[in-house]
Amino acid sequence: MQANFKPLVVWLILNGKAEEALALLAKDYRVNTPKLKIGLPKGRKANVSGCYTPKDEPISLLNSDVMGNPFVILHEFYHHLRTSVDKKHKGTERKANKFVMDFIEAYKSSSAQGSQHSARLFNP
Repeated sequence: MQANFKPLVVWLILNGKAEEALALLAKDYRVNTPKLKIGLPKGRKANVSGCYTPKDEPISLLNSDVMGNPFVILHEFYHHLRTSVDKKHKGTERKANKFVMDFIEAYKSSSAQGSQHSARLFNP
């Protein structure tokens, strides 16, 4: 993984290129690229911004505004990554959040723009 990989992934998401970010993540972690879908699956609570469904492998988002939220996109990608490795292991929320924070901290430390987007970075 290149030194600028994590900041680049966050930057892409913040700039409306979540699909491109997911493609880079999938290539780097050697898993299939998950699809993004607007609208949560039936029965999901409306207070959730996103979810990952292992059966079809989509990352479902509450609405299009969430497409630019690195916390949600990376959090759900973590669940995709874990279920790609082991279908029974879903990964914990704590570990998913740590995965996200590693990317966000790398972005903030590598870019003066980090402060411009801080409100969007920490909106799970």
